[in-house]
Amino acid sequence: MKKIKKQTLQKNKSFYRKKIKNRFNDNKIFEIANIFKLLGEPTRLKIIMALIEKELSVSDLSAIINSTVSAVSHQLRLLRSARLVKYRKQGKMIFYSTDDAHINNVILQIEKHTEE
Repeated sequence: MKKIKKQTLQKNKSFYRKKIKNRFNDNKIFEIANIFKLLGEPTRLKIIMALIEKELSVSDLSAIINSTVSAVSHQLRLLRSARLVKYRKQGKMIFYSTDDAHINNVILQIEKHTEE
């Protein structure tokens, strides 16, 4: 009986080692690290946090985070290329929002963590 349990434990260890190693895909790790790098810059983080609340234009964002329109546009371009924000056009106006709920949830969870 003990021998069977030991073999089962060994198989489980091997299974989980392989499963964990498979998560270390270099492309995936690079992409995740890049997202953290982008969110690690205070201006970009302010933009994301503002967009979690409401869809906003570049001029609205620049007023809210106290930055220039040019600087906000540059940061939005970086965030768009990482698929963290998206935009929609309404006439001549462009409105930005977060790309999906995943980013919102991560930021809100980290914010909650800092308040504990």
